Amino acid sequence: MNHPERKDIRLKNYDYSRNGRYFITVCTADKNYCLSEIKGVGDGVLDVPNVILTDIGKIVNDQINEINFVYHDIKIEKFVIMPDHVHMIVFICHENASAGGTSRTPSPTNSAIPSLISAFKRFTNKKTGFSIWQRSYYDRIIRSEKEYTEICRYIDNNPINWLNNIFDQNTWR
Repeated sequence: MNHPERKDIRLKNYDYSRNGRYFITVCTADKNYCLSEIKGVGDGVLDVPNVILTDIGKIVNDQINEINFVYHDIKIEKFVIMPDHVHMIVFICHENASAGGTSRTPSPTNSAIPSLISAFKRFTNKKTGFSIWQRSYYDRIIRSEKEYTEICRYIDNNPINWLNNIFDQNTWR
């Protein structure tokens, strides 16, 4: 069976091992709602929704925290685990590698982000016992403080936007 050729969505000639921040989105295979459930709290306008992790979502959460523990020059600064995807801001800062410590920063050059996401998917799949992720992921190189602030706000608001979107869909049925 011939499969269509996959389009490379990475920025050509960009070194994904460069110091900086990256906005990463990883989606579940077939957009399966297996990571969390978003629940509203009360009926007030300012109520903040709860993100309730499933057992698989807890494995994903543990793996993100493991990245922050194991890697010395890569940190997940902010993340949210939605029902069918994960948003995270990955910060690469090679100068912050601890002296005398061994950094598990992926190599070769130009592969820190792809290697990190590959390892993240591989370890979560191993711990769940099956493949939960779609084949690729989305990335955006964060180029300014303004953009960083906007992406942080987007991550923070993602659960409420999810609830609002579900409400809107149900209203028009």
